[in-house]
Amino acid sequence: MENETYNSGKGQRKVLFRLLTYAKPHSKTIILAFTLLILTTIGDILGPILVKIFIDDHLTPRNLKFEPLFTLAAAYIGIQIMNVLISYFQLLKFQEIALKIIQEIRIDVFSKVQSLGLKYFDKTPAGSIVSRVTNDTEAIKDMFVTVLVTFIQSGFLMFGIFVAMFILNVKLAIFCLFILPVLFLIIKTYRKLSSRFYQDMRERLSELNAKLSESLQGMGIIQVFRQEKRLRKEFGDINEKHYRAGMKNIKVDGLLLRPAIDLVYVSALIVVLSFFGITSFNSPIEIGVLYAFVNYLDRFFEPVNNMMMRLSLYQQAIVAASRVFRLLDEKELSPSQTDLAETIQDADIEFKNVSFSYDGKRDVLKNISFRARPGETVALVGHTGSGKSSIINLMMRFYEFNRGDIQIDGKSIKDYPIDEIRTKMGLVLQDPFLFYGSIKDNIRLHNNDLSDEDVKEAARFVQAHTFIEKLEDQYEHKVVERGSTFSSGQRQLIAFARTIAANPKILVLDEATANIDTETEEAIQLALAKMRQGRTTIAIAHRLSTIQDANLILVLHQGEIVERGTHQELLAFRGLYHKMYLLQNGSTERLEDVVG
Repeated sequence: MENETYNSGKGQRKVLFRLLTYAKPHSKTIILAFTLLILTTIGDILGPILVKIFIDDHLTPRNLKFEPLFTLAAAYIGIQIMNVLISYFQLLKFQEIALKIIQEIRIDVFSKVQSLGLKYFDKTPAGSIVSRVTNDTEAIKDMFVTVLVTFIQSGFLMFGIFVAMFILNVKLAIFCLFILPVLFLIIKTYRKLSSRFYQDMRERLSELNAKLSESLQGMGIIQVFRQEKRLRKEFGDINEKHYRAGMKNIKVDGLLLRPAIDLVYVSALIVVLSFFGITSFNSPIEIGVLYAFVNYLDRFFEPVNNMMMRLSLYQQAIVAASRVFRLLDEKELSPSQTDLAETIQDADIEFKNVSFSYDGKRDVLKNISFRARPGETVALVGHTGSGKSSIINLMMRFYEFNRGDIQIDGKSIKDYPIDEIRTKMGLVLQDPFLFYGSIKDNIRLHNNDLSDEDVKEAARFVQAHTFIEKLEDQYEHKVVERGSTFSSGQRQLIAFARTIAANPKILVLDEATANIDTETEEAIQLALAKMRQGRTTIAIAHRLSTIQDANLILVLHQGEIVERGTHQELLAFRGLYHKMYLLQNGSTERLEDVVG
């Protein structure tokens, strides 16, 4: 339904007007560009008039005196040279405006993407978002750089040509007006037909990007499980749909663009020549006027052809802009905070009857209540899908919750500025993300308050300094995309150093030691023990051996806390935690306990 709205004439005009609002800050440059455009239009119109004067006033009556002919020639050549120079600066200014507008749109789109809630990314393929930020904004750029400049310039020139035609011969100019409704009908028909095809092409291109992005990220799995043939077929099917939509549009272009306009041009030429032919029976005709009319007619259809050939780019741009604006209008924003300037002091965390659902239908958390006092460690354990990561997602304000409350130092987490929450919370994920750059940049994260020595001290603290020193460029060693040249354990150690360097009051560990080998884990457990001193820690644990000293262990099952207590208390309870512990430690009691 939304696409149909954008495909309508009213919808497309709305998109165009919204695009043009980006031009408001550049009004002075636009006025200058339009002034230069008017000058070039006047130059284009004066050329045939000077030739007409030469033919009718000098060539036909053989009035070939040097002085007036020299003046005419100098004026004609001067106008052409000035036209070239003015056209250059006029096009330069229009291009400059267009590129600045696209810069602003891209920044707006990128900023919008960063402000969206994680729920939006859960339901939208990454490739589709990339397509809107890159391909669609590029299509809009083409419209501003080529289409609008061409349309504006062509419009001025066409208006000027008709004015000149009326000056030369009013009756014949009125006959030539039949061109306008015919052209309008062709443009309206083309817009109606092509908009559907371009919308289809854009959607297919978005799907191609999404499939390509998914394939590149999962290339290892694709090759291991021999899925190449299936992926090629799926990609080929989408590509075929894109091809069919493109062919439909090519057929429309082939019929309604150049061929239809050429037919109208020939018809107009026949009208002009017939008029002069019929007139010649009664009175002599002015050859200069005939030349000027034929020349103007040719010049009139040159911008028309330019406009029609770029109309396809305009349609693509409008469709692309509608997709960009749908992203800019997306309501799935990240959770909002109040304007209260609260600060986190003690990091006393309390969940009060918090329930949460990702889809609004099925609760993944049900009445979660617990407290982590300052300096305490609360560990979350449970099977996959039990709700452990959801608790952290809510506490980090990645998702909004509507039932219950999460409090820090006795105040709702919604009352803290988001910068305060992100500054005071340090998050380490199971699969850490490293940015392209150097190791030093990844630890510092462009925090200029951290010196090189602070970076090294953070690395020493988490036992990462040793392996970094062995690298060729040490802390300047280049990190490629996602840190793929490092082992899982090395990436995790860099992520630990990054967190320690930020010196957070609250430490959030999402199975942070799951990818670290036993030898490294022993070293890092000592670092974690030091990290937790004076910090409130919430830790999701896969290995139960890593959280035995936690002040409180919460056992989750299907979104509910089914057991709570210390390690020893939970073992003595002989419930779900006890079974998990026996399974992980390979106890001889395991089989009997699980079966029983």
